[in-house]
Amino acid sequence: MRYGIRVFIVTLAAAAAFPWAASAQAPGRTPERPVVPSVPAPEGWKSCPRCQNETDRREANARYKVEGHAFNARDLSGVWYGGEGAAGRIFVNPPPYTPLGKERFDATIGEKNEAGEYLHTKDTSGQGGGAQVNCDPRGWPRLATGNYGFEFIMLPDRVLQFFEQTHTWRTIWTDGRTLPDSPPELRWMGWNVGRWEGNTFIIESTGFDDRSWISATQPDGGFPHSDRMRVVERWRRPNYGMIEVEITINDPEIYTKPWTLRPLQVALAPGAEIWEYFCVPSDFNTFNNDIYLPVATGDKK
Repeated sequence: MRYGIRVFIVTLAAAAAFPWAASAQAPGRTPERPVVPSVPAPEGWKSCPRCQNETDRREANARYKVEGHAFNARDLSGVWYGGEGAAGRIFVNPPPYTPLGKERFDATIGEKNEAGEYLHTKDTSGQGGGAQVNCDPRGWPRLATGNYGFEFIMLPDRVLQFFEQTHTWRTIWTDGRTLPDSPPELRWMGWNVGRWEGNTFIIESTGFDDRSWISATQPDGGFPHSDRMRVVERWRRPNYGMIEVEITINDPEIYTKPWTLRPLQVALAPGAEIWEYFCVPSDFNTFNNDIYLPVATGDKK
């Protein structure tokens, strides 16, 4: 089995079998951060963002002289890495739901096992810790919660944001076109246009497939959205080694007012490049049968 899926399965299996391990500690003691091994790249290649540990990142920052490096505030080019779980923490404190929004949210809550633990059975994207995986697309802005890194590629008439996780991208058109009032089809990543206002790159998106979630919620379920959701992002590069983004979600069918998330800072990963990570149905069938079912139901196909 390939490296990415193997690590994914082992991680989920450990979380399912030992849910207390991440939080257990002696009273009054600060938990020690485990030393994460890095995954070396082949000769002449760079490692991927998720393949680096903190030592790798510090050495790369020093080698590429990130501190104090000259930069163009209107150039977002580079590989960026938000860190383990950083982006997931911005999707909190949503506005109150509309009646339809509450109905849609309730429908995202899955079943429990005999011990009363949530199984995240409605999350089909592969991100839920105990869900059977169908490899449905994450969609945007949920893909922002991934911590595998992404790359901005600046072109004359568009900006590409390429994600290692699910090995996908979105195209942000900067050629002056406007968003369609009635998109002819819905898209997992939406219809996206961008423009500069000073040193702020503003992305507006609409026409989203409403099967995706904005983000997963705890202890189960996910923040829903309708196909009328509109997302506005404001990206800034305050220095060479950092970009930040503020995301506003406007979906009056689901939420009673716009939802502006707290700004997220994402660090440059100068010693990294995007590798490949797919959600492969045949691989995840193995996960579903050998890991998920025995833990969730005590059964196996």
